[in-house]
Amino acid sequence: MAVLRQCLLCRPLYKISPSCTRLLSASITTSPRSFPRSWACSLTPSTRASTSPAHVEQKGAKTDGSSKVRVLTQKLEVLGINCDDFVTPGRYHRLFCPKCKGGRSMVRSLSLHIIQDGGFAMWRCFHTECGWAGQAFAESRASYYGVAKKVESFEQVSEESIGLEPLGAKLIAYFGERMISEKTLQRNAVMQMSSDKNVIAFTYRQNGLLVGCKYRTVGKRFWQEKDTEKRLYGLDDINDVPEIIIVEGEIDKLSLEEAGFRNCVSVPGGAPGKVSTKELPSSEKVSRIILATDGDTSGQALAEELARRLGKDRCWQVRWPKKDDHSCFKDANEVLKHMGPDALKKVIEDAELYEP
Repeated sequence: MAVLRQCLLCRPLYKISPSCTRLLSASITTSPRSFPRSWACSLTPSTRASTSPAHVEQKGAKTDGSSKVRVLTQKLEVLGINCDDFVTPGRYHRLFCPKCKGGRSMVRSLSLHIIQDGGFAMWRCFHTECGWAGQAFAESRASYYGVAKKVESFEQVSEESIGLEPLGAKLIAYFGERMISEKTLQRNAVMQMSSDKNVIAFTYRQNGLLVGCKYRTVGKRFWQEKDTEKRLYGLDDINDVPEIIIVEGEIDKLSLEEAGFRNCVSVPGGAPGKVSTKELPSSEKVSRIILATDGDTSGQALAEELARRLGKDRCWQVRWPKKDDHSCFKDANEVLKHMGPDALKKVIEDAELYEP
């Protein structure tokens, strides 16, 4: 017996029409794609949704009426994800997975998130025997979905689950001494530990989702949140840009924003012995990469490793200006503090073609 389903691109309660199928096939691919595990292993676009109870929104709120959201829900319906016109952009929803049906217990194991502006949706099933995951885009970009190689537990990382809160006056003042404004801190979601208000929390995000957290004390002691992933810091700022800047620390990334550059990312842990570049856009998208690593020996070694992996023909290197007769400034934040944002902007603009 033929199964009747509602296709939102056609009339209700009819079989999906051939024209509907052709329309959707232009934007949905069937090649399975898996999610990345860490920045050092596989750093392709990923989705790691926060699905703690505080972040899981049950059905009950009306869908945003924008055309983007309507297009997304149409695509999701064809994939079997039943939104029922109750999906609110910017929140997380626990739905029934069309692949595993929630297993024997029939739980709502599929976490679905549509970003605030309705540009794309992401989902993942956290049933241990399923792991179906993917993304769908409202516009011309292709969607992808498949089975994740590694299925995490249902309790995912969130700001509440790891104990974060907005920055207090003391740490805002600390950044102010380094010429980094509160506006920049808020845009980059820099926070602090709830249990120790002297500890800075740099939140690592991808597609707006929290995927990792690195802590720093005022005394420069660093550690990473357990069970979170190492990614490039600021990944969302290098989507669809022809030129990117790579620095060696989170504060340097914030410093470059003060100088007018948002197309910047930082490596996650200083100057590592090896560098993975799978998170970075392909050479077809990025024609110029500015290496603004630290001026010390390890920073220069990092620049050499990055240039080797990314292609030296499209790499440029920053030369930090002299501090005095005997030394140069070490990094972007030192230049910002002592010379100001205009000087830092000029240093970046004056980057030279990379030479080993």
